[in-house]
Amino acid sequence: MIANKEEELIESLRSVIDPEIGLNVVELGLVRNLDIEEETDAAKITMILTTPFCPYGPQIIEQVRMAGSQVMEGGVTVEIGTELWDPSMMEEGAGGDWGLF
Repeated sequence: MIANKEEELIESLRSVIDPEIGLNVVELGLVRNLDIEEETDAAKITMILTTPFCPYGPQIIEQVRMAGSQVMEGGVTVEIGTELWDPSMMEEGAGGDWGLF
């Protein structure tokens, strides 16, 4: 059951687009970890931003929380990880659309 819930959560996060780049947070590899609590139907999402001072950071984080909460009845918390984003974190094929690879 968790795998299906995880897939559903990931799909919902694909609706969150980085406005500067035009790709979603999943394609960009910004979602680094999903911790799903089955008993409470809640999730903790660890994500990073493309740059530490991304001007759209607060907006993207709130959109991730809202999109995740549509799937997780117990709600979602979003934590910002310490990793620095690198284009190699992108989903295979996503960088071509952006002219990176």
